[in-house]
Amino acid sequence: MGFITSEALAETGYVVLDDHDQASDPAEWLDLEYIGWRSSGVTRFAPLASYAGEIECNGFWNQTPPRTDKDGVWIESQVAIAPTLQRRALEPGAGVGRCRVIELQPNEYADAVYNLHQDDNNRLNEDGTGWVVRGYYNLSDDSDSLLLLRSDRFDPATEIRLPLREGSRIIVDTQRFWHAVWHRGTAPRYALITSWTSGPELDAYIEANHGDPHPATVDLDAQLVDDAQVELHRRIEERRRVFEAQGIVMEPRADLNV
Repeated sequence: MGFITSEALAETGYVVLDDHDQASDPAEWLDLEYIGWRSSGVTRFAPLASYAGEIECNGFWNQTPPRTDKDGVWIESQVAIAPTLQRRALEPGAGVGRCRVIELQPNEYADAVYNLHQDDNNRLNEDGTGWVVRGYYNLSDDSDSLLLLRSDRFDPATEIRLPLREGSRIIVDTQRFWHAVWHRGTAPRYALITSWTSGPELDAYIEANHGDPHPATVDLDAQLVDDAQVELHRRIEERRRVFEAQGIVMEPRADLNV
């Protein structure tokens, strides 16, 4: 049977929506309660919806009883501070799983490349139900920062780079892509990240906001990209040696030895 997926994401796996006038909204994210949670860089998160309505960020499949990243429970204390952000997450009318604000400290391109990761939102998802994707809603003005998407973690030729202006909105199948953010600012970057369930509601939202599956991608200096690849492999090898010193053997990919 397969999963219910979004037709708008079928070709490229992501769309960029019209920007929202974020400057007209209050900066509610600054007053939320944040907790430490490792993601693609030095990060903290302020959850708005979680597995059971508590201020924590763990995957729903790591809870008891485990479930896929759907049916998040709104955290009353957080939503009371940020009702506008909750409305933004509910705008599509699609099912919401985890919903949280990320705070990312400035980093380097090589850091972002090393931190590329795939999400696991659809673990335990049942056949015939909606596929979970992620909505990124940039709250701060980080026009020089980039969301990096790679279909192959180790191939920079597959990299797509999308700018993160204030109010920019991007929907991504984050199990299809390795992804991370290169934050070139001097202050933390803030964004609302929501797990949405694919279906007619999400499709209608994408269409109403002119979802573009072929937005302009940003070019980078070839030497910068090459240097980051070298650093990626160096860090992976360093990590492997640290684990092996602890008696944990990590088998390197064959193509890392080339």
